Amino acid sequence: MVTVGARARSSGLALALCALLCTASALQYVTCGSVVKLLNTVHNVRLHSHDVKYGSGSGQQSVTGVEVSDDSNSYWTVRGKPGQVCQRGIPIKCGQSIRLTHVNTGRNLHSHHFVSPLSGNQEVSAFGENGEGDDLDVWIVQCSGTSWERDDDVRFKHAGTEVFLTITGEQYGHPIRGQREVHGMFSPDINNYWTVMEGVFIKPSAEPFKHDEL
Repeated sequence: MVTVGARARSSGLALALCALLCTASALQYVTCGSVVKLLNTVHNVRLHSHDVKYGSGSGQQSVTGVEVSDDSNSYWTVRGKPGQVCQRGIPIKCGQSIRLTHVNTGRNLHSHHFVSPLSGNQEVSAFGENGEGDDLDVWIVQCSGTSWERDDDVRFKHAGTEVFLTITGEQYGHPIRGQREVHGMFSPDINNYWTVMEGVFIKPSAEPFKHDEL
């Protein structure tokens, strides 16, 4: 015979186990408001920006790929597209339109019909002020499941021009010697896969979960 006390203990254990599992499950996703580094999985460099302008093309803030893992200029905040509520801690769905805002400069990952300086593909820049730019800051997350999982290889397709965020290995000289060109290409291939690395991941409770440095 199961007593009331035993049933209560069993129920409490089940609730505690559920809470642990729910938390673990929530942490497997990239969520709105998370601050992340993105690694190009072929070239092993992180998406990066800095207050250095392109000397050609748009003249906007340059976006590059860097090999070092501990550079604070490689952090990006995951946000909703302009005019769309993106509730903190809610997983980003595959196919969702987002913005990636550079933490240190407040400019958004951006593309437009300018030619990139090294490869002659489409320029990718950082644009706007204090997180506000325009509709060319919007990227579509392409992943294989329902939501963007932290260990997924994903692509980012530019909503306005339909190019994919890509690195093909071209390297800059002075003043950003060794950094890789980031550009847009119309063809999906192995050079436009990205995965999440270090960062702070926001849980549905809006409490941050710290991963590696930051």
